[in-house]
Amino acid sequence: MAGHSKWANIKRQKARVDAVKGKTFAKLSREIIVATRTGGPDPAGNFQLRTAIDKAKAAGFPNDNIDRAIAKGSGQLSGDDALETIRYEGYGPGGVAVLIEALTDNRNRTAADLRAAFSKNGGNLGETGCVGWMFEPKGVVTIVGPVDENTLLEAAIEGGAESYEATQIDDDRDGFDVLCDPSDLETLNNALQAADYTIEQVENRWIPSNTIDVTDADHARSLLKMMDALEDLDDVQSVTANFDMADDLMAASVA
Repeated sequence: MAGHSKWANIKRQKARVDAVKGKTFAKLSREIIVATRTGGPDPAGNFQLRTAIDKAKAAGFPNDNIDRAIAKGSGQLSGDDALETIRYEGYGPGGVAVLIEALTDNRNRTAADLRAAFSKNGGNLGETGCVGWMFEPKGVVTIVGPVDENTLLEAAIEGGAESYEATQIDDDRDGFDVLCDPSDLETLNNALQAADYTIEQVENRWIPSNTIDVTDADHARSLLKMMDALEDLDDVQSVTANFDMADDLMAASVA
């Protein structure tokens, strides 16, 4: 899971820089709308909405915008009624498998944008199911460390965790990703909160069952450029790929 973890860390760091961009706020708004539509407008009884709000606040999303998105999701305001969640799959340079989750009101537009982002960077958009079998959905709670691993293991098991791994949250902070079945994410989050861990992020994430080692510098640059291009699309909510890459090669490729 190393490649996916490193890319997740880069995305977290990029998110702090990009949070002021309107497109980032638009994605956060859509996430809140869909969460509200799925589980209702009360964060106390809607864990998906609660985590979406926490993510939005961490990115500096204004409270008025959060309230407006909840109102749209609950039908109190018009707009975004046609939003639907769609999963797309494809291949990057070197045969890397890529899984994309999008929220869109126009499937044709989204597919065309994704196809262009793939093809311009040495990849191609595939058919549904072409790579999905290589990924497994997991709930992930990221906590800030350092921590005593024995104590963490005890709290994690109590919360229904399946595994955990060390991660670097940013240049100054280390932590752990604690993984569970998606249906246990709220229980795990509550258990780690009750154990007084500092929680950085709570999300559902696709985890690759195997990874491809990327060692070619040209492939690395094209791959990361493609990942950025996909992430930058307004309709895209998340991008996951099954690559592994040495830290120095990744650093050189994103510089």
